[in-house]
Amino acid sequence: MKITHFRRMQCAAAALLALSVMPLAVSSAGSNKNTPEPQKGAAGKVLEGDVKSQTDQAIDQKRKEIIDEAVTALAETKNALKALEDKKAKDALAALERTTGKLNIVLAREPRLALAPVEVEVIAHDVYTTVDEIKRVRKQAEEYLEEGQIQKARRLIRDLASELTISVSSLPLKTYPSAIAAATAFIDQGKYDEAKLALEAALNTVVVTDHIIPLPLLRADAKLTRAEQLAQKDNRSDEDSKNLTRLINEAREQLKFAEALGYGTKKDHRMLYSEIDQVESRTKNGKSGKGFFADVKEHLSEMTRNIFG
Repeated sequence: MKITHFRRMQCAAAALLALSVMPLAVSSAGSNKNTPEPQKGAAGKVLEGDVKSQTDQAIDQKRKEIIDEAVTALAETKNALKALEDKKAKDALAALERTTGKLNIVLAREPRLALAPVEVEVIAHDVYTTVDEIKRVRKQAEEYLEEGQIQKARRLIRDLASELTISVSSLPLKTYPSAIAAATAFIDQGKYDEAKLALEAALNTVVVTDHIIPLPLLRADAKLTRAEQLAQKDNRSDEDSKNLTRLINEAREQLKFAEALGYGTKKDHRMLYSEIDQVESRTKNGKSGKGFFADVKEHLSEMTRNIFG
């Protein structure tokens, strides 16, 4: 579930010292007359309860991977560029010396490290609609594609997603130190314009890796976890049995939503539906026991990990 790309870092150096959590972007596909109208409750809230707990853990884990020395190195690179723009060559050299020192510390600790994380950003993107509406939009988009109207299809489906994206920005340690060394040499030679270009190029090589978590699958897993707790109870009350049935049905609905949005293959979902049906059969009439949910939860976790290759 990782997508890697490059972008220029544009945030202030101070902002790099902490986790940057962007506002949850609840995206509706209702901005186009051909896209679904928002229907609150069809997919649930963006993040809540057990789902929020799981996503918070994932975010915290990525935040812990941030390397303070790399954060400082990036900030000092920006300081050097600013100093050159202000025609303060000595200040630029001092900043680059600090940059090199911090990078050397990182490489001394972990010589084989390829990427040094410096920032984490989080965006939650959700769409409130129904499975039928998603299918309708997909069919229309497919018709556009068959007609060669790619841009119409792209605009139609661009908001059809329900996922959490954790973006980790990192310094590429194989190339970044060399770029800093080149910029330093240019300054020593009085070639300030070339030095600025070298630093701008270095900043443009920051690597961004997106870790994408499909929310419907996460919600289905959370509901199955709660259902499993009830299924293990001996002598369940009628209320417990009703809640168990409700949670299983809600998990199945989340899987249908995930399937409609293209999270997983038809084969994946057929397997999950079959396993949920087996769980439902095993827990009918107050029957209880352990291990009923093992297969479906294992396959759900595996599918979540493998969706983006």
